[in-house]
Amino acid sequence: MYPISDQALSLLSESHRVLSEVELHTTDGRVQLLDHISGSVTADRGSACRRTCSVVIPDPALIPRTELDRISVYGAYVVLRRGIDLGSGQREMIPLGQFRIDDIGGDIHAGPVTLNGKSFEAYLSDDKFTAPTSTRGYSMVSTAISYLVSSSMPSLVMDTTRLVDTACGVTTWDIEGDRLEAIREVARAAGCEAYCNADGTLVVAPLPDPLLTTPVWEIRTGDRGNMIKAERSMSSQGVYNGVSARGENTESDSGPVSALVVDDDPSSPTYWGGPFGHRPKFISSSTLTTTGACTAAATYELAASRRPNATADLSALPNPALEPGDVIRAVYKDGTRELHQVQSLTISLEPGGEFSLSLIGSKEDA
Repeated sequence: MYPISDQALSLLSESHRVLSEVELHTTDGRVQLLDHISGSVTADRGSACRRTCSVVIPDPALIPRTELDRISVYGAYVVLRRGIDLGSGQREMIPLGQFRIDDIGGDIHAGPVTLNGKSFEAYLSDDKFTAPTSTRGYSMVSTAISYLVSSSMPSLVMDTTRLVDTACGVTTWDIEGDRLEAIREVARAAGCEAYCNADGTLVVAPLPDPLLTTPVWEIRTGDRGNMIKAERSMSSQGVYNGVSARGENTESDSGPVSALVVDDDPSSPTYWGGPFGHRPKFISSSTLTTTGACTAAATYELAASRRPNATADLSALPNPALEPGDVIRAVYKDGTRELHQVQSLTISLEPGGEFSLSLIGSKEDA
């Protein structure tokens, strides 16, 4: 969860004045706040670009007529924030993301104008390799990712503080290869995911384990409760309870290596040795040159792709500081307590707007 003060966190479940900002950054370095009617941000762990936005602004003059106009789909971006009026002239603003403007349009006479954007992974994904590209000379996960990022976006800030660095095999991607997928392939060799957070920083980090992570927020019914609606479902479709990771790298002159990681929790409904049976998923990459790297990649993939016996979709009073991957606790009307991990969320810029959460990894919190 994005850092937020105790005062602001407490106010989220009370009546409070909502603030929001749409900050435009033009290609010539100008920065200005835009009046806006509405808007929303969706953050989804399952998307290549983790964050997307849609914002409605009233002024039709902002529709670009030439490539030099201040709003443009040729490099301008917006920073979105939602915040809380703390009273006594104080306020706290929480970033919702930095978004490259991909398209903008509307009625040129009366407005309004709608702009849509994607978080900065879009720059990396669009910058396909124009020549065969290799990680030769960059033998560690951190240096290989840094090379792949800096050769495309040298100004992009990276956060690797939670990365436990490990060696990765020499890998070559062909012309037209997807740079973002290459970065993610290397990150998996260390059991990590790579994504842009609300600050626009490229984070390389493992997915938190719900059972080993303190919940960052609680959604509950009752007095001072913040839960509006809850839906629960069960399905075994697309569920895996084991991942086999394999690697072989002729460029590094390393032989084949592999590791199988399974759901080994006897209390889990998808327990590898239980009635659910064996449903493995297979991954392979030349970045995996040791059994340890295969184990890390398989462990990450199992955590990222395993679906539990139950999932939940909740609507609650908005918390702009929540992020995909966060672990939260849900307390239902009957007193049931569950730990969930945020898969995706949608939050509005305006008061009373949508705030929905899609959750995975539900497990009773004893």
